[in-house]
Amino acid sequence: MTWLDDLADKAVNGGLPAREEALAVLASGDDELLDVVAAAFRVRRRFFGRRVKLNYLVNIKSGLCPEDCFYCSQRVGSAAEVLKYTWLKTDEIVRNAEAGVAGGARRVCLVASGRGPTDRDVDRVCESIEAFKSQHPDVEVCACLGLLSDGQADRLAAAGTTAYNHNLNTSGGHYADICSTHEYADRVSTVTTAKEAGLSPCSGLIAGMGETDEDLVDVAFALRALSPDSVPVNFLIPFEGTPLAGKWELTPQRCLRILAMVRFVNPDAEVRLAGGREIHLRSLQPLALHVVNSIFLGDYLTSEGQPGAADLAMIADAGFEVAGVTPAPTERHPDLVHIRHRGPGTALPANT
Repeated sequence: MTWLDDLADKAVNGGLPAREEALAVLASGDDELLDVVAAAFRVRRRFFGRRVKLNYLVNIKSGLCPEDCFYCSQRVGSAAEVLKYTWLKTDEIVRNAEAGVAGGARRVCLVASGRGPTDRDVDRVCESIEAFKSQHPDVEVCACLGLLSDGQADRLAAAGTTAYNHNLNTSGGHYADICSTHEYADRVSTVTTAKEAGLSPCSGLIAGMGETDEDLVDVAFALRALSPDSVPVNFLIPFEGTPLAGKWELTPQRCLRILAMVRFVNPDAEVRLAGGREIHLRSLQPLALHVVNSIFLGDYLTSEGQPGAADLAMIADAGFEVAGVTPAPTERHPDLVHIRHRGPGTALPANT
């Protein structure tokens, strides 16, 4: 039995790994990568089987944020050429959320830029949530509106909101290096406030922002202490026009190790593969499904993801099933076969 077997046994039984074990996952070599994934898969399978839950983001207010989070394309002073618009109307929110449901999403996430909502903002979001839930009572709704004031979480819960997302993003020790307009403690407080109001806590991290292995382990353990039901793992999208532009320090192998470490530390949480997966995991995305049990379908807040149909095909090809969706009959794919008309025997250059 290897150290990874021991680690998986501990996680399967709900145990918390030692910090040294979590750090060892991040420090493991490429020769051990498949062993790391296999050990994490044992944990994923124990709590979630082979199901993949689909989530769908709706950016209900984009850009023009007064906060200075260095990673964010919507931050104050951002020169990133992203869409900027104020609050969508209720019918627009419902229509966009329904597009995700049609694609198989069992949770829609309504996200608004800004430090936090006013009471009037909460009223408008509650109205949209009530309208959506009246048509789709079985679909979960997660709100992500920033820092919450007194009573706002209770009002969201009363309107039918399932969960509240507010990511810790990084460790407490590294937080001042990525944001100066609010503190790490503010984020912890908001997650706690949402949980106390009966909202399912959703909180995760962003990797690739110059953090150390120790920072990643610190935030994973801090999340475990908050007992979130969902842990989204994002990989930095280094938008041009932001302070972290050009910061490409992740590899597909590094991403898999980070996901596995988060899985071992939060074995029974819904670990969600989130922003940046396409550009950092690339062809190893299907392998990540052996570690995570949830992904975002389609596009993100200000960047595009791979087509939803490609997500669904990836899940099926990897041998997993979409949670809450009856598998479609196996289809023929004649469009995948392309007769060669270039290279040897032609005047066209080869496919190199």
